[in-house]
Amino acid sequence: MSVIEETPDLGRIGVWQPAYFATPEFGQALERLGYGTVWLGGSPPADLKTAEALLDATTGLTVATGITNIWVSPAAEVAASFHRLEARHPGRFLLGIGAGHPEHSAQVYAKPYQALVAYLDELDAAGVPAGRRVLAALGPRVLRLAADRTAGAHPYLTTPEHTREARELLGPEPLLAPEHKIVLDTDAAAARAIGRPVVENPYLHLQNYIANLTRLGFTEAELADGGSDRVIDALVAHGDAAAIAARLTEHLDAGANHVAIQALPVDGDQLPALTALAVALGLQN
Repeated sequence: MSVIEETPDLGRIGVWQPAYFATPEFGQALERLGYGTVWLGGSPPADLKTAEALLDATTGLTVATGITNIWVSPAAEVAASFHRLEARHPGRFLLGIGAGHPEHSAQVYAKPYQALVAYLDELDAAGVPAGRRVLAALGPRVLRLAADRTAGAHPYLTTPEHTREARELLGPEPLLAPEHKIVLDTDAAAARAIGRPVVENPYLHLQNYIANLTRLGFTEAELADGGSDRVIDALVAHGDAAAIAARLTEHLDAGANHVAIQALPVDGDQLPALTALAVALGLQN
């Protein structure tokens, strides 16, 4: 079977959603609203069954993993799942992979960079093209690996300032698709009350995110005790739909090809917020 090697069209804006909340009906709603991609978070398993169900239920939506964890999803099984999806829905699936966090994978987490390289080698051998995969990448070394061995990078919990720096490091060609959280609420205190717990637990206790935020200029004091208002406001866009759309557009202006929205709270009804944003972002005809 021939595999489409070109990277799927993600559109300008997509939606990041934990895989366990990403129902086929949710995917259909996103497609109607004009979103180009749904990103499946929460380390979806190697069988990629959730991605398959979303692809089966939609006609043009791109489905991506954000991300498949290399420590718990063997490359051979992931590659077999990729080829199954490719046979059913050619060119519509993008495989996002990453090394996760040492705090969550203490029993196996060792030399993550070398493990990523070895995993990519296995995907190469199994016929998963570089153009059909991206890396979760924050720091310079993994961003360079993303540029060299995949279609590009899918940074998580970042700012437009990080996007600008990542684009400079990646160069003009690789895909850059950051995630950004949003709360549709003009009451800043109420929005922070929703966003802060999601940012603080677990991300402000994970060394790779702390290191990245420190590189971006946040102090140790700002990252402590749930994060300062400045930290939360940088990582969780809030306000009305127009204000949030402007914040997301900052990523595009800084060099992103695509932005993946994570609407909070993740266990609530996200469609009203995503509907308002689709209008503000001009996604609907």
